[in-house]
Amino acid sequence: MNESIADARPGDAQQAEYWRPFMEALPVTGTAVSTIGDLLGTETVSASDAVAARLDELQFDLGEGPCWDALTLRRPVLEPDLQGRPRRAWPSFTAAAIDAGVGALFAFPMLVGPLRIGAVDLYAREALPLDEAHTQAATRLAEAAGRTLLRRALAAAGREEPPEDANPFSRRVVHQATGMVLAQLDVSADDARMVIQAHAFATERSMMEVSRDILDGRLDLSELDREGGPER
Repeated sequence: MNESIADARPGDAQQAEYWRPFMEALPVTGTAVSTIGDLLGTETVSASDAVAARLDELQFDLGEGPCWDALTLRRPVLEPDLQGRPRRAWPSFTAAAIDAGVGALFAFPMLVGPLRIGAVDLYAREALPLDEAHTQAATRLAEAAGRTLLRRALAAAGREEPPEDANPFSRRVVHQATGMVLAQLDVSADDARMVIQAHAFATERSMMEVSRDILDGRLDLSELDREGGPER
């Protein structure tokens, strides 16, 4: 199983199916593999299905959820019965996950020595307790995925021309929109990102959807600021 992760080509994270070994080893419904933090950026690099990708996107937008806790604590975060015993620490994310019909959630950190690479999120439609064997297997697979993603990033950094970003889950659009809002409102990058986040929350959309509207000229947050805020 570790070999199938390591065999992924360095430049093809979105095609590499990093999620597949987890699906083969654990009785889960879906899996997403994501880099998190300043080292490799924050975005999903591989997902088994749309729900898994959306769960990642929600966590990135909200800044809460199992992937963040797993990486911060450097250990697995296991929620075997999300609907019966919801996690109070993630109120917004938990509500969205329950609405999506998720019954169990698990997150495993991708660590390489002291480096925090990202996390692997797994979900199941029904409540699902993971036994010790499954937990250990997922931990080993997450470590292998982290090493492979780090090698991929180092290989890409050594190329004269950076590879084209063909990742369908890329959050580059959010970074680009943040720059536009920064200039429009004359605020810091952190504040510009929070403005996008607030508008996404107020309009019940994702940050990537709002960012695409900003870049395409369909949304000018400076005009909304003058008009008094977004309309649902």
